[in-house]
Amino acid sequence: MDKIRCGWCEKDDLYRAYHDHEWGKPVYDDETIFEFLVLESFQAGLSWYTILKKRENFKEAFDDFDYNKIAAYSDEKAEELMQDAGIIRNRLKILATVSNAKRFMDVQEEFGTFSKYIWSFVGGKPINNQFTELKQVPATTEISDALAKDLKKRGFKFLGSTVVYAHMQATGMVNDHLANCWVRNQ
Repeated sequence: MDKIRCGWCEKDDLYRAYHDHEWGKPVYDDETIFEFLVLESFQAGLSWYTILKKRENFKEAFDDFDYNKIAAYSDEKAEELMQDAGIIRNRLKILATVSNAKRFMDVQEEFGTFSKYIWSFVGGKPINNQFTELKQVPATTEISDALAKDLKKRGFKFLGSTVVYAHMQATGMVNDHLANCWVRNQ
Protein backbone atom coordinates (compact mmCIF):
# COMPACT_ATOMS: atom_id res chain seq x y z
CA MET A 1 0.00 0.00 0.00
CA ASP A 2 1.29 3.44 -0.89
CA LYS A 3 2.00 5.89 1.89
CA ILE A 4 -0.15 9.00 2.05
CA ARG A 5 2.02 12.11 1.83
CA CYS A 6 1.54 15.86 1.63
CA GLY A 7 0.53 16.48 -1.99
CA TRP A 8 3.33 18.94 -2.79
CA CYS A 9 6.03 16.25 -2.68
CA GLU A 10 4.70 13.75 -5.22
CA LYS A 11 6.75 15.12 -8.14
CA ASP A 12 9.48 12.45 -7.95
CA ASP A 13 11.65 10.32 -5.65
CA LEU A 14 13.97 13.22 -4.75
CA TYR A 15 11.04 15.27 -3.48
CA ARG A 16 9.45 12.29 -1.68
CA ALA A 17 12.74 11.44 0.06
CA TYR A 18 13.18 15.06 1.19
CA HIS A 19 9.60 15.09 2.50
CA ASP A 20 9.86 11.72 4.22
CA HIS A 21 13.27 12.14 5.87
CA GLU A 22 13.95 15.87 6.35
CA TRP A 23 11.07 18.31 5.93
CA GLY A 24 9.44 19.19 9.21
CA LYS A 25 11.93 17.30 11.39
CA PRO A 26 13.23 19.56 14.19
CA VAL A 27 16.78 20.78 13.55
CA TYR A 28 18.75 22.21 16.44
CA ASP A 29 22.34 22.15 15.17
CA ASP A 30 23.69 25.42 13.83
CA GLU A 31 25.40 23.83 10.82
CA THR A 32 22.17 22.39 9.39
CA ILE A 33 20.19 25.51 10.28
CA PHE A 34 22.72 27.60 8.35
CA GLU A 35 22.58 25.22 5.36
CA PHE A 36 18.81 25.68 5.19
CA LEU A 37 19.13 29.47 5.58
CA VAL A 38 21.46 29.52 2.58
CA LEU A 39 19.26 27.24 0.48
CA GLU A 40 16.06 29.07 1.44
CA SER A 41 17.62 32.46 0.64
CA PHE A 42 18.53 31.20 -2.83
CA GLN A 43 14.99 29.88 -3.24
CA ALA A 44 13.50 33.39 -3.04
CA GLY A 45 11.56 33.82 -6.29
CA LEU A 46 12.21 30.21 -7.36
CA SER A 47 10.77 26.79 -6.56
CA TRP A 48 12.15 24.68 -3.72
CA TYR A 49 12.45 21.82 -6.20
CA THR A 50 14.93 23.86 -8.27
CA ILE A 51 17.09 24.36 -5.17
CA LEU A 52 16.74 20.76 -4.01
CA LYS A 53 18.02 19.47 -7.37
CA LYS A 54 21.10 21.70 -7.00
CA ARG A 55 21.63 21.06 -3.28
CA GLU A 56 24.79 18.96 -3.70
CA ASN A 57 26.23 21.56 -6.06
CA PHE A 58 25.54 24.27 -3.48
CA LYS A 59 27.18 22.15 -0.81
CA GLU A 60 30.32 21.78 -2.88
CA ALA A 61 30.41 25.40 -4.05
CA PHE A 62 29.88 26.78 -0.54
CA ASP A 63 32.42 24.64 1.34
CA ASP A 64 29.86 22.30 2.91
CA PHE A 65 27.96 25.38 4.15
CA ASP A 66 30.77 26.19 6.60
CA TYR A 67 29.73 29.66 7.75
CA ASN A 68 33.23 30.36 9.12
CA LYS A 69 34.72 29.86 5.64
CA ILE A 70 31.87 31.61 3.85
CA ALA A 71 32.16 34.70 6.08
CA ALA A 72 35.76 35.06 4.86
CA TYR A 73 34.97 34.79 1.14
CA SER A 74 36.71 37.38 -0.99
CA ASP A 75 35.29 39.26 -3.97
CA GLU A 76 37.28 36.82 -6.14
CA LYS A 77 35.50 33.86 -4.54
CA ALA A 78 32.13 35.53 -5.14
CA GLU A 79 33.10 36.02 -8.78
CA GLU A 80 34.13 32.36 -9.01
CA LEU A 81 30.70 31.38 -7.67
CA MET A 82 29.08 33.56 -10.35
CA GLN A 83 30.69 31.28 -12.94
CA ASP A 84 29.41 28.05 -11.31
CA ALA A 85 26.54 26.73 -13.46
CA GLY A 86 25.71 24.17 -10.76
CA ILE A 87 24.20 26.80 -8.46
CA ILE A 88 21.89 29.79 -8.86
CA ARG A 89 24.19 32.49 -10.23
CA ASN A 90 22.68 35.53 -8.61
CA ARG A 91 25.29 38.02 -7.45
CA LEU A 92 23.05 39.62 -4.81
CA LYS A 93 22.19 36.23 -3.30
CA ILE A 94 25.85 35.15 -3.32
CA LEU A 95 26.93 38.37 -1.61
CA ALA A 96 24.00 38.04 0.83
CA THR A 97 25.21 34.54 1.74
CA VAL A 98 28.63 35.92 2.66
CA SER A 99 27.07 38.73 4.67
CA ASN A 100 24.54 36.36 6.30
CA ALA A 101 27.38 34.07 7.42
CA LYS A 102 28.91 37.01 9.28
CA ARG A 103 25.55 37.97 10.82
CA PHE A 104 24.97 34.29 11.75
CA MET A 105 28.19 34.30 13.77
CA ASP A 106 27.20 37.62 15.40
CA VAL A 107 23.98 35.96 16.60
CA GLN A 108 25.94 32.93 17.85
CA GLU A 109 28.17 35.26 19.84
CA GLU A 110 25.15 37.00 21.37
CA PHE A 111 23.03 33.90 22.15
CA GLY A 112 25.61 31.10 22.43
CA THR A 113 24.11 29.32 19.42
CA PHE A 114 22.01 30.45 16.49
CA SER A 115 19.65 27.60 17.37
CA LYS A 116 18.82 29.17 20.76
CA TYR A 117 18.04 32.44 19.01
CA ILE A 118 15.84 31.10 16.23
CA TRP A 119 13.99 28.52 18.33
CA SER A 120 13.14 31.21 20.90
CA PHE A 121 10.57 32.52 18.41
CA VAL A 122 8.52 29.31 18.90
CA GLY A 123 9.22 28.80 22.59
CA GLY A 124 11.90 26.17 21.92
CA LYS A 125 9.56 23.51 20.55
CA PRO A 126 7.72 22.87 17.28
CA ILE A 127 4.31 24.34 16.59
CA ASN A 128 2.10 21.44 15.52
CA ASN A 129 -0.45 22.68 13.04
CA GLN A 130 -3.38 20.43 12.17
CA PHE A 131 -4.04 21.24 8.53
CA THR A 132 -6.07 18.80 6.44
CA GLU A 133 -5.59 20.46 3.04
CA LEU A 134 -2.60 22.14 1.37
CA LYS A 135 -4.61 25.30 0.78
CA GLN A 136 -4.83 25.78 4.58
CA VAL A 137 -1.05 26.02 4.97
CA PRO A 138 -0.03 29.68 5.21
CA ALA A 139 2.85 31.32 3.34
CA THR A 140 3.62 33.52 6.37
CA THR A 141 2.53 33.85 9.99
CA GLU A 142 2.88 36.48 12.71
CA ILE A 143 5.89 34.52 13.98
CA SER A 144 7.62 34.41 10.58
CA ASP A 145 6.87 38.13 10.22
CA ALA A 146 8.50 38.86 13.60
CA LEU A 147 11.49 36.61 12.91
CA ALA A 148 12.06 38.08 9.43
CA LYS A 149 11.83 41.59 10.87
CA ASP A 150 14.37 40.74 13.57
CA LEU A 151 16.73 39.08 11.07
CA LYS A 152 16.52 42.16 8.84
CA LYS A 153 17.27 44.41 11.82
CA ARG A 154 20.36 42.25 12.44
CA GLY A 155 21.50 42.75 8.83
CA PHE A 156 20.38 39.48 7.21
CA LYS A 157 19.33 39.63 3.55
CA PHE A 158 16.95 37.59 1.35
CA LEU A 159 15.14 36.29 4.42
CA GLY A 160 11.70 37.87 4.22
CA SER A 161 8.67 36.40 5.97
CA THR A 162 7.77 33.90 3.20
CA VAL A 163 11.33 32.57 3.02
CA VAL A 164 11.52 32.47 6.83
CA TYR A 165 8.26 30.51 7.07
CA ALA A 166 9.57 28.00 4.52
CA HIS A 167 12.71 27.73 6.68
CA MET A 168 10.57 27.15 9.77
CA GLN A 169 8.76 24.35 7.96
CA ALA A 170 11.96 22.78 6.63
CA THR A 171 13.67 22.77 10.02
CA GLY A 172 10.66 21.57 11.99
CA MET A 173 9.97 24.78 13.89
CA VAL A 174 6.45 24.23 12.59
CA ASN A 175 4.98 20.87 11.67
CA ASP A 176 2.87 21.48 8.57
CA HIS A 177 2.58 17.84 7.50
CA LEU A 178 -1.09 17.34 6.72
CA ALA A 179 -3.16 15.41 9.26
CA ASN A 180 -3.34 12.29 7.05
CA CYS A 181 0.37 12.32 6.08
CA TRP A 182 2.26 9.22 7.25
CA VAL A 183 5.22 11.33 8.41
CA ARG A 184 3.09 13.48 10.72
CA ASN A 185 3.18 11.16 13.72
CA GLN A 186 6.68 9.74 13.26
